[in-house]
Amino acid sequence: MSTDTSPGRAGGPRPAGGALLGCIADDFTGATDLANNLARAGLRVVQTQGVPAGPFDGEVDAVVVALKTRTVPAAEAVAQSLQALAWLRGLGADQVYFKYCSTFDSTPAGNIGPVTEALMDALDAPFTIACPAFPEAGRTVFKGYLFVGDVLLHESGMRNHPLTPMTDSNLQRVLQAQTRRRVGLIDYRSIAAGAAAVGQRIDALRAEGIGIAIADATSDADLATLGAAAAALPLVTAGSGLAIGLAPQRRRAPREGAGRPPPPQGRRAILSGSCSTATVGQVERFIAGGGAAFRIDPLAAAIDAGLAAQAIDWATAHWQDGPVLVYATARPDEVRAAQERLGVAGAAEAVERTLAAVARGLVERGAGQLILAGGETSSACVLALEVDRMRIGPQIAPGVPWCHANVPYAPQGSLHLTLKSGNFGGPDFFGRAFAMLDDTTTDAARS
Repeated sequence: MSTDTSPGRAGGPRPAGGALLGCIADDFTGATDLANNLARAGLRVVQTQGVPAGPFDGEVDAVVVALKTRTVPAAEAVAQSLQALAWLRGLGADQVYFKYCSTFDSTPAGNIGPVTEALMDALDAPFTIACPAFPEAGRTVFKGYLFVGDVLLHESGMRNHPLTPMTDSNLQRVLQAQTRRRVGLIDYRSIAAGAAAVGQRIDALRAEGIGIAIADATSDADLATLGAAAAALPLVTAGSGLAIGLAPQRRRAPREGAGRPPPPQGRRAILSGSCSTATVGQVERFIAGGGAAFRIDPLAAAIDAGLAAQAIDWATAHWQDGPVLVYATARPDEVRAAQERLGVAGAAEAVERTLAAVARGLVERGAGQLILAGGETSSACVLALEVDRMRIGPQIAPGVPWCHANVPYAPQGSLHLTLKSGNFGGPDFFGRAFAMLDDTTTDAARS
């Protein structure tokens, strides 16, 4: 893998070979997911948290701007995305990649449709594709229907998502409700026939007045076909999986030794706000294995301003024995109870505010290896940590890499962190992540 996170200087990134892929992600975990896939494919990648105030230097192939726009009002998501687009175009981006979740998280009001339309208008792009498929992580699209593992999206744990419950697996219907443009389909038959056939299908859809097409993909080979066919589109919209097919169209020789983080330092902590099925299992596995855990009750978080300080004190008293977990992860019935008392937004805001304060306090006290579980949790914590850019390290699980950032206020001066989407990773993810960091350090010492 290859990345470049050179400090900010005048001049802006220098695209390798004159071509820069500009990426806009609608949450922070999704951004690292995309950056990870691009880096694994050999591209040199910079990830920024938000739109930087100015340009920065460094020879790169792709820049990923991480935004927190998945669940904000649609108008705000559009405004932030257009700001990111303007900045990326100023760097010389010749293609734009709008990244959303592989479970197409959205509501009837957006934000996938409104942001896609705004980017198409700004780029004067008459056509684009929409493909959340990421087969390696169990997300596939067939006949326009999204599957999570072996079940349809609306039968998966996403039906109980506290902010964006997904109750329809037909992506044409989901997206059509959010956009004025007509939504069509590039189905598996065109994909199986190769990139030229996909190009012909795109031409036919455009002739019918279709502006956006859901694209089937059930394997990495399908993503490769789609990436080749989409290489000339000014805008693509997708989950992180399409990067597997698109990156080879832009790849330059990767830099030797990139993607290897420096040795980890400091204490280990896990902060989890996700209530997804996968994260619930990971939290239960950690606790069942004897891990030290402190539960954040959303109702208490909403009324107790001192709860974060209690969690910080508890963690620092326990982490000498191993990783500590501070979590608000709960099962659907518990989430509904909190939402009934506080409202959906109120319950989420209380948890995010508390976990963000805990993250900052733990890093200030010596946490140097931090796992953040959940998209909203990760975004809130990264903002509180004032991390403006990250170097992408080794992949822990599909879509989830370790990252490294300079954090001047941390005792060790830097931080290893991973931003895990709620639905990603196996039951042993937490233990596996820390073990991988140890193994990577051992390998570096031997080389």
